[in-house]
Amino acid sequence: MEHIVQEQFLPISRAEAWEFFSHPLNLDKITPDELGFSTASCPDGAIYPGAIIIHRLQLAPFLAIPWVTEIKAVDEGFSFVDEQRFGPYRFWHHRHSFEETEGGVLIRDEVHWKAPFEPFSAPVKALFVKPRTLAIFEHRKQVLTDYFSE
Repeated sequence: MEHIVQEQFLPISRAEAWEFFSHPLNLDKITPDELGFSTASCPDGAIYPGAIIIHRLQLAPFLAIPWVTEIKAVDEGFSFVDEQRFGPYRFWHHRHSFEETEGGVLIRDEVHWKAPFEPFSAPVKALFVKPRTLAIFEHRKQVLTDYFSE
C-alpha cells in the first residue's frame, strides 16, 4: 500500500477552500491536461455522502477509461473522503481536509493507494504509476497557488 501526504497553504478562508474543493467539476481545472481528465457525471452543487462521481481518463490514444469514485464521508467545511469504486487503481482512499490558519487555510491530502495487478505490476508502478501519481499532486499544488494568488 502506498501512502501520500501533501499539505499546501493557501491565502484564502477555509470557507473559500471548501467551496472550491467540494464541487467535483473543479477537479478538471487542477488535473494535468495530458491525462485527458474530465468529469462525466457528478451531483449538482456540493458533494454529499454517497455521491457517485464519474471521471474519464485518457491513458493513451484511443484508450479512455472511467474512474468512478464515491464520496464516503463529509464533515461540512472541514473534510471529505472519496474512494474509488472502479478505475485505474486497485485501491484508492483520499481524505481532503481544511484547517484554518493565520492568514489562510492549510489543505491536506492524504491518500492510500495500490496499483492494479500487484505484485506483478511492481516495475510498472515504480517506473510509471507512482511517479505519475506524485506528479499529479505537484501539478495540482502549482495550479492552486496560481489560481488563488490572482
